[in-house]
Amino acid sequence: MSAPDGRPVGAEHSIGQLVASATTEMSALVHDEIALAKAQLKRDVKRGAASGGAFSGAGAVLVFSLPMLNFALAYGIRTWSHWNLAVCFLLSFAANVLVAGLLALIGVVFAKKAKKSKGPQKVAASVKQSAGVLQNAKPHPRELPPADRAHKAVARSSS
Repeated sequence: MSAPDGRPVGAEHSIGQLVASATTEMSALVHDEIALAKAQLKRDVKRGAASGGAFSGAGAVLVFSLPMLNFALAYGIRTWSHWNLAVCFLLSFAANVLVAGLLALIGVVFAKKAKKSKGPQKVAASVKQSAGVLQNAKPHPRELPPADRAHKAVARSSS
């Protein structure tokens, strides 16, 4: 069995190697956190763009279709029902408002999804949690070699 760096398990590492390994891992952690933030922001921007597109579509349908659709629909209703032409125009206008309302509703749904997303807040919380863990980390206590233990024991007993 071997460690991630290829050394046999149980092999001693120098302090320099441990510091280099910790630095590399911290750098990878920071890069991963940044990549996660970018991915979540990209998703939120896409949702916002979809919402804006739906609202724009609703406005375009309402503005550009009203004159032609109102005339065509009103005359079609008049031909089919023999109602007063004013009532036929009101019905065609109501149909256009209904389509625009549906598109606006779709825009609201996408806007709420984009607003609910807590992507950047999640990343910030994760970074704070990682920093808190690293601040509270204590070095692993090392055992003194047998020669140092004997020297300290003698030094304590002679005091």
